[in-house]
Amino acid sequence: MNRSRGVALIIALVIVALATIFASRIGAEGALDQRRAATLLAQEQSLEVAYGAEDWVIETLQQDAQQSQQVTLNQMWAMPMPTLPIDGGEVTGRVEDLGGRFNVNNLVTAQGTKNVFAVEWFQRLLIRLQIEPKWASLLLDWIDPDNVADGPDGAEDGVYLGLNPPYRPPNRPIATTTELLSLPGFGLARYRKLQPFIAALPVGTPLNVCTANGLVLESLAPSLSAFAQDSKLLMSYRAKGCFPTLRDVTTAIQSTLQPAEKTAAAGLLAETSAWFRLTTSVRIGTTEVTLYSLLQRNPAGQSRVVLRSFGTE
Repeated sequence: MNRSRGVALIIALVIVALATIFASRIGAEGALDQRRAATLLAQEQSLEVAYGAEDWVIETLQQDAQQSQQVTLNQMWAMPMPTLPIDGGEVTGRVEDLGGRFNVNNLVTAQGTKNVFAVEWFQRLLIRLQIEPKWASLLLDWIDPDNVADGPDGAEDGVYLGLNPPYRPPNRPIATTTELLSLPGFGLARYRKLQPFIAALPVGTPLNVCTANGLVLESLAPSLSAFAQDSKLLMSYRAKGCFPTLRDVTTAIQSTLQPAEKTAAAGLLAETSAWFRLTTSVRIGTTEVTLYSLLQRNPAGQSRVVLRSFGTE
């Protein structure tokens, strides 16, 4: 009799233990499901807020286009966007004129041939950033449609097929500057140093001298070095409008160019831009979302979203 009672007690204890385990598991899974649902909801809300920021910037770009064909840093689109409170969090953002960066796809012409002026310009930019100039030839071969290496520093299929794992260069303009990381040995350190000064835009997209970084301007001609050496002075001039002007830059580089290069340079410099990037950061609770939006503005002043990426540029 006592033995039966002992067995029954043990069984009861086991049942209670199992019930406790099951209840704890159900509670934990329920809490996890609630947490997951709340995170998904916050992410959806953050995206909607970011899309709203896109609409606001598109409207701003249209208003600026109605007032001036130039794209300058004293216009409304370039004004810092303050941190704005939203329900449960905050949103902040900034707009950058990608036309103020060196367009790496301009290493080739519209016909796919080498643009000597742009390649030499890019080499000077690399040198000023303490990066080996050979990467200009490597990137040119990555982009151009032929299978002929650009001198001793170039690389085509023969080099890439010998890597482990092997791959081929695309022989087309790049869609994102991160493709530079595919160049053999380029590495993340060089990319981080170069990335703020370059963009991957359609071939033939000119540099906007009104918004270009001083280092990019200096790479055009030594006489423009003052803009790289004193960024505060450059920004003080730009608070009033376009500076330096297209005429200023053209005059500065004419004495250093060959006749054929002068023609190439004329097509790669402007006082306007069609490409902008909006970076929107939204925080709701513990959820943070960063949206990068590539915007294109047409000559009529209307803009559209061309590309979106999340988390990384």
